[in-house]
Amino acid sequence: MSDVVNANRSLLVVGGGMSGLSAALEAAEAGYQVYIVEKEPYLGGRVARMNKYFPKLCPPSCGLEINFRRIKNNPLVRFFTMAEVTRIQGTPGDLDVTIKIRPRYVNEKCTGCGLCAEAAETEIPNPFDYGLSTVKAAYLPHEFAFPMRYVIAPEVIGTDEAQRIQAACPYGAVELDMAEKAFDLKVGAVVWATGWKPYDAEKISYYGFGKHKNVVTNVIFERLASINGPTAGVIQRPSDGRPVKNAAFIQCAGSRDENHLPYCSGVCCLASLKQATYLLDQDPDARATIFYIDIRALGKYEDFFAKVQADERVRLVKAKAGEITEDPQTGQVTVQAEDQTTGAILKEAFDLVVLATGMVPSTAEDKVPADVAYDDNGFLMNGSAAGAVIPAGCVRRPVDVATSVQDATAAALKAIQATVRR
Repeated sequence: MSDVVNANRSLLVVGGGMSGLSAALEAAEAGYQVYIVEKEPYLGGRVARMNKYFPKLCPPSCGLEINFRRIKNNPLVRFFTMAEVTRIQGTPGDLDVTIKIRPRYVNEKCTGCGLCAEAAETEIPNPFDYGLSTVKAAYLPHEFAFPMRYVIAPEVIGTDEAQRIQAACPYGAVELDMAEKAFDLKVGAVVWATGWKPYDAEKISYYGFGKHKNVVTNVIFERLASINGPTAGVIQRPSDGRPVKNAAFIQCAGSRDENHLPYCSGVCCLASLKQATYLLDQDPDARATIFYIDIRALGKYEDFFAKVQADERVRLVKAKAGEITEDPQTGQVTVQAEDQTTGAILKEAFDLVVLATGMVPSTAEDKVPADVAYDDNGFLMNGSAAGAVIPAGCVRRPVDVATSVQDATAAALKAIQATVRR
């Protein structure tokens, strides 16, 4: 019998969302050195941008704060933001990886005081709000950002404004000569947890997203309902700021469609049911109509579906929505659909239409720099790179937050096993 050798008690986790954080912390608390690589300037992933998330409808600060505290208290966890992995070579238990870090232009001396932002004049689209708002060229990614450190936009680097921003910082935290850098790490295994992207709604031309101002996606609606969002949590029409009294939620926007995404993302129905409650809780006189093919609310979530369905302010219409048009004078958005229950052709106007776009794995476009296997839709398959790269969360299949945490725990165990060679 061959001896078992612990090859390398360190792991790399790519992605700092809920899946990545969960995998990293489970492994670190089992005694392994863990490195987290995140492309955004903050940890938390898409959950950080939500208003509330299942199963308890908590604000994102609820679950994330616990994980951030666990990171602070565990010396075995190191993380790199604004970073990406460019190379993975080797075998399980003995991997060489290269990490590239983009310049933040702000170092660890930053106290989050905001004086740099006061000195900035240029405004840029706010990436945290999907461009719905603007921020100064010296900005904190969001109020709950971890790390709590500002970023200087590259648009102002090399200008007099950048010099004024640097001069405004009394702590020497602004470094305008920061450059992109790369370094190598040796690890035993890699957990790939880079999450998902919403399907590009502009590809569904008949829905008019990008052309009609009052047609938004479900991820944008989360920001409209969030207290730290572009409207301070007041759900209003992008076209004129008027309050939304009557909204339509369009299910399977591009999903279960051979011309777009052939699969069901599993979470979109619950997301729209949840978002309908945002509107109704804010305005008791508001109305929500949900156009659906099937409502998929399985297991413990069926009670939530039943509760929303019982609300007389909510109407569920079994129909695949067709063309959406917008009145340029009033901003009202008209949805046309055939009610599959009655056979009637509906043509109704709403203040706002929310498209429930599906989940696309990040790996559909941003490939792993290693010999890995994908399915036909870009999801990362198990067994990739001879077990050295383990997928976790939504890069493996569409899942909700709770399931992604469970999946990440399993991925952490697989990664630990991969560090042991015989």
